[in-house]
Amino acid sequence: MTKGPKSHHVVPNPGGGWDVKKGGSSRASGHFDTKQQAVDRGREISRNQGTEFRIHNRDGRIASSDSHSNDPSPPKG
Repeated sequence: MTKGPKSHHVVPNPGGGWDVKKGGSSRASGHFDTKQQAVDRGREISRNQGTEFRIHNRDGRIASSDSHSNDPSPPKG
């Protein structure tokens, strides 16, 4: 799993709500009242920056992930 600068994460905020964070950063890119708002914004940021996108549950586990990186397609054969 990538948790470096080439990823973005939607994580629960300890004080309530949800944060969008760049991997490896302690500062949130955005704070939202609902998970859906955070997911929508996080996905947009991830697409724009070509990063992996991870959505976490309240317990911190990854619920789902999307790749928006510019990796080439797997080789045929």
